[in-house]
Amino acid sequence: MTGAQSGAMIPTGGYRDVRPRPEVNVQRQFLLGKVHRATVTRAEIDYVGSITIDVALMEAAGFLENEKVDIYDVTNGARLSTYVIPGARGRGEVGINGAAAHLVRKGDLVIIAAYGWMNEQEAAAHRPRVVHVDGRNQVVELAREERTPVAAE
Repeated sequence: MTGAQSGAMIPTGGYRDVRPRPEVNVQRQFLLGKVHRATVTRAEIDYVGSITIDVALMEAAGFLENEKVDIYDVTNGARLSTYVIPGARGRGEVGINGAAAHLVRKGDLVIIAAYGWMNEQEAAAHRPRVVHVDGRNQVVELAREERTPVAAE
């Protein structure tokens, strides 16, 4: 089958345009929710891996128990993935468990983010849950969009 028969466009330059056709439902990953600049309250190496998060923060960000999350350590630049375990409500717990405690320490500032698959139409209607917290990991602001300070002006 030639490029013309398959619907692929082959420009004069000789490369193949691999962009999806409009009728193809492409799934991409988009931010579902995040907790921005939380303070790690404990880091325990001798624990089965995960992150323990205050249930109030989980609900605010839309995280589910056992959901995969990415952790971005603002303090030292480490990045890792793990899963969520619910912590006690209202205590502000953000506990790093297991091997991840070698990368993230008590007192570090972290961003905790979850992503989900959706197509372009779903993404256009979706607004992530962005949770801003204070130094005790108490919610101070809930936003439905992520913007840099310059973009917000």
